Amino acid sequence: MKDKPQKLGCAIRQMNTAFKRRFLKEGMDAGIDEVTIMHGWIMGYLEHNAHRDIYQKTIEADFSMGKSTVTSVVKLMEQKGYIKREAVPGDARLKKIVLTEEGKQMSRLCKCTLDQIDANMLKGIPAEEIEIFFAVADKIHKNLEQGMDE
Repeated sequence: MKDKPQKLGCAIRQMNTAFKRRFLKEGMDAGIDEVTIMHGWIMGYLEHNAHRDIYQKTIEADFSMGKSTVTSVVKLMEQKGYIKREAVPGDARLKKIVLTEEGKQMSRLCKCTLDQIDANMLKGIPAEEIEIFFAVADKIHKNLEQGMDE
């Protein structure tokens, strides 16, 4: 029997699915309820960038996400009490997104959980191989993004 040819997209999807399952399991064990990985990353991003104003457009650009996707994610995070939108002086239409205290606590819990998962994923893999993985992943990402702006 011949080995099936490996497909990169399939491998990425399998890793993503396994990562999501692991986050949900570890998150539930840590007391994180109903927080998606995306919520965790956005909360971490907001906490890390607390020194500057972050708007929905900023999240769209920095996470390479569409407007409608970010709109629904932000609305849900606001409903759950993790973030709030604050008016910006001088432009009533513009609202910056900031973490609430609950959001800050959840962000720290998510970061801790994601750090543990990261450490587990890299267990037993030499630093040189991890470096190569990130270099290849960066090239794949650039290849996927190439021509998308046209």
